[in-house]
Amino acid sequence: MPPPFALSWSERDVATTAKISILVSKKKKISISISHSLPGCRATATPAPAPTRPRRHPMPPTTAAAAALPSPSHRRVPAAKSVWLNPNLPTSHPLHQRHKSAAELQQRQHEDRTIDVPALVTALSAARTAPDLAAVLAPHRPVSVRLLGALLSRLPNPRRGVALLDLLAPDLPAPALLIPYNLLLRSSCRAGDLRLASGLLLEMRERGVTPDAFSYSTLLAALTRAGHLDHALTFLPLMEDDAVAPDLILFSNLIHLALRGGDAPKALALFSRLRAAGIRPDLKAYNAAVAAYCKSDLIRDAKRLLLHDMPADGVAPDAETYSPILAALARRGRHLAAVSLFSHMRAVARVKPDLSVFNIILNAYGQLDLAREADRLFWSMRRAGVPPSVVTYNTMLRVYGDAGLFGEAVHLFDLMRSASDGNGGAGSSVKPNVVTYNTMIAIYGKSLEDEKAGKLVQDMQAIGVQPDAITYSTILSIWVKAGKLDRAAKLFEKLREAGTEIDPVLYQTMVVAYERAGLVSQAKRLLRDLKDPEGIPKETAIKILASAGRLEEAAWLFRRAANTGEIKDSSVHRAMMDLYAKNRRHRNVIEVFDEMRKLGQLPDSETIATAMNAYGKLKDFDKAAALYQAMREEGCVFSDRVHFQMISLLGAQKDFKALEVLVGELSHDPSIDKRELYLVAAGVYERAYKFDKASHIINQIRSSNEFDVQKVR
Repeated sequence: MPPPFALSWSERDVATTAKISILVSKKKKISISISHSLPGCRATATPAPAPTRPRRHPMPPTTAAAAALPSPSHRRVPAAKSVWLNPNLPTSHPLHQRHKSAAELQQRQHEDRTIDVPALVTALSAARTAPDLAAVLAPHRPVSVRLLGALLSRLPNPRRGVALLDLLAPDLPAPALLIPYNLLLRSSCRAGDLRLASGLLLEMRERGVTPDAFSYSTLLAALTRAGHLDHALTFLPLMEDDAVAPDLILFSNLIHLALRGGDAPKALALFSRLRAAGIRPDLKAYNAAVAAYCKSDLIRDAKRLLLHDMPADGVAPDAETYSPILAALARRGRHLAAVSLFSHMRAVARVKPDLSVFNIILNAYGQLDLAREADRLFWSMRRAGVPPSVVTYNTMLRVYGDAGLFGEAVHLFDLMRSASDGNGGAGSSVKPNVVTYNTMIAIYGKSLEDEKAGKLVQDMQAIGVQPDAITYSTILSIWVKAGKLDRAAKLFEKLREAGTEIDPVLYQTMVVAYERAGLVSQAKRLLRDLKDPEGIPKETAIKILASAGRLEEAAWLFRRAANTGEIKDSSVHRAMMDLYAKNRRHRNVIEVFDEMRKLGQLPDSETIATAMNAYGKLKDFDKAAALYQAMREEGCVFSDRVHFQMISLLGAQKDFKALEVLVGELSHDPSIDKRELYLVAAGVYERAYKFDKASHIINQIRSSNEFDVQKVR
């Protein structure tokens, strides 16, 4: 059998002839002859001779074919590649240098494999000083990037790895340091040394090593898990400078961290940046955004995401998507809308409700006086594969109590108590907790059975369930309503002497009780005690005074706590702003708002609206416009109230040109109620005696309504 191909070498003729035989099929073979010469080249194809019967044993290569191959002395690379090299090339040619570099790399890799890496790691861990490290590594220098990565990934102490990198960094080019730095970042984050990890990333940029997506995602993920949201956000501008785009996972982690920290405006700002970056949100990101909208009381925006944006992106919602919207509707008292959305969830979206959704709808049925529907839904939960929890039982107790079904409430409570006694029963898997007892105490109070309520407090202590502030405030309210004020006062003083945690509800209960009984001096004494609280956090005391409408006491304590840096909760600032706004102390509103911004807190939509209203009352329209623009640039998601507030301020300023521009921008925003927008704009023009413009807007609203009716028909 002839060889697959043979090369013919001729030193006398310039032309080089190569004959390549290609096996086309088992019965046919052709030979292609290609001739190269100086004037040109030509190719001829001739049929190959008919194949002969193959022999049973393969024949060895012929002597002529072997002589046609280059001699071994001319081979610069393995024999398989020798046909591609010209043997007359000088050794300084780049082609030879490339093969030489590949050979050196193979040799270096072989040497790295022969090193006992565990023994070397042990020796490096035992080194105490930089000279000791250098002495251990002296036999292996220059160290390859592969060996350095193996050592850094196995060293238990990341700081020792930093010392090793500082020693070997001068031997390596800057681009080769990316992988070692990433390994150190990962090990320091796993060790919880986030300060070291942050410093490593900044050091990379100083040394000219550009961090990649792995560098930033490793550090930011560790910071978000540790709860350092503000510190993590400082690296986002650096990512933009290094042309590293945050990915979906990173944005989702940041949004969830902001939510866990109670900073819904920052979560919404991050979600806006995610969409502005062209990243399509997944279910986790959408669920976080929906929860942030609901926490900011922007229910319409949350429903827009659920009903429009998610289907447009092909993301199917789940029970976690519906749950925050249902809870927000329940908080606003829109229980009928919550029940309607629940029906849409089951019938249209075909989403199986989870436990939290069932609890919300049970409460909504109770608020709508649909106790029988709640009872039917409650007993059908197990058939749906969702066993009720103690929260579900407590919700049903409250529904029974509000509907006056005291017999059903007592029966359900007895089932839960039988579980705590170990007697089994239908409710054997759920034991009562402190909320259960608080609910039953309130039910006994409604039925004017104060003695049973008092006995229930003793029973819960007997089984190991400790009363909380809600328990005591409930029993105090029952005794006050029953005319047993002296008994309530003794219990309150006993709680204060025992050092029991006093929450705002308990204090307000006693203040209201003293004022209704005509004991004004006792009420003032309690409020005076809050100015210098002992055992009560100052933030709690401020919120108690603010909710009670005590302006002077709350303002004095707030200023004192703010000067000492004891106020960290943004809800305290919001409570004080609302208190000042109710008393028309608009300059104080701005002062509290500025104090809030100095602490780095991102205000929510209602807080911004309160501040803008204060600027408007002070006729400081430029600052109001600057605040509005700054908050929009920071990515804050406004409610309609903020936008309408800005329109009203522009109208009061007589800046109708800017008003028209703003109305035009908002008219293209799908989250804005267009009818309300045009009505506000018409009202502004009407107050400015521009009746023609107001009439034109009203006519537009009417024509759009008629168009909508025609479309519906």
